[in-house]
Amino acid sequence: MSHDSSPSPPDPGGVPAVSGDGVPGPPTRRALTVLAWLWVGAPLCYGVYELVQKAAQLFSG
Repeated sequence: MSHDSSPSPPDPGGVPAVSGDGVPGPPTRRALTVLAWLWVGAPLCYGVYELVQKAAQLFSG
């Protein structure tokens, strides 16, 4: 029986986005992640704000 213990091939980019110890990848990937969170988070926060405003109007006379 042959047992192949060679390591797995590296990530296509050469550097993993997040390593096993939680260290983030290159700065460009970090910037893209921040941009994506802002792209989703800003409208979400605005929607929650509008919801609270409408609910306050509904329940306060």
